[in-house]
Amino acid sequence: MTAFLKELWKQIETDDALGLSAQCAYYFLLSMFPFLLFVVSLLGFLPVTSQDVLAMIKEYIPSGVAAGMETQLREVLDTKRGGTLSFGLIFSLVTASAAMDAIVLAVNKAYGLSPRKSFIRSRLLAMALTLAMLIVVFSALLLSVFGPVIGSWLTVHSVIPLGQIELWSGLRWVVNFAVLGLVFTGIYYVAPNTCLSCKDVIPGALIASAGWQLTSLGFSYYVGRWANYSSTYGSLGGVIVLMTWFYLSAFIIIIGGEINAMAYLFKKREKLKPGRA
Repeated sequence: MTAFLKELWKQIETDDALGLSAQCAYYFLLSMFPFLLFVVSLLGFLPVTSQDVLAMIKEYIPSGVAAGMETQLREVLDTKRGGTLSFGLIFSLVTASAAMDAIVLAVNKAYGLSPRKSFIRSRLLAMALTLAMLIVVFSALLLSVFGPVIGSWLTVHSVIPLGQIELWSGLRWVVNFAVLGLVFTGIYYVAPNTCLSCKDVIPGALIASAGWQLTSLGFSYYVGRWANYSSTYGSLGGVIVLMTWFYLSAFIIIIGGEINAMAYLFKKREKLKPGRA
């Protein structure tokens, strides 16, 4: 285990995972508010309030991060703007795809692969991955909003006993993990400039999903108990907290790719040994 961790850290340093995580954090932050503008525009077509959106956000990001950014998020969500549907989606796609492009680059570095030569193809791939991620996240929003309604319907129709309705509420952690696992599996499967099977990428996706949730919980505990970003950064405290969380999230995603690459390259070397098929 120690040898594995040493090799993993060596690969992290070689592939500049820390630097690429910082790059991702910047672009994720840049894309967040345009995406919220896009969500605001959709609220007019759905039975969803800004409070529902905030509740969903709080399920997927640490409580310390959500608390630090709640004022700014409310200002964006509660301000009605015309013509923001297209702008919000396009701008968030462009900026978030730049972060996704950095993740794709990091994953290819982990496998020792050259990045895709065509800038247009690589950016289109990053945009496709980003769009898929946004669709999954938006689906999670709908599930979060209509989850209580579904639970009530299942109880009324005796699908779930009344005494076990809390179990349905507790399934949100399973849903969160499944959403993360689906997103990470897609990223690790499509990003490398080579052919992989789902079996090759699922371990890293599961580790990244668990690591992301544990890191978020730990960071939330740290922010709530010890960190006082407001006294250091003033009104920018919430932004700094959010950017730090984005940095840690990107780092976890890249680590998952590194783990998949190490396992894949190890199996490849084993097959090339004399006497092995």
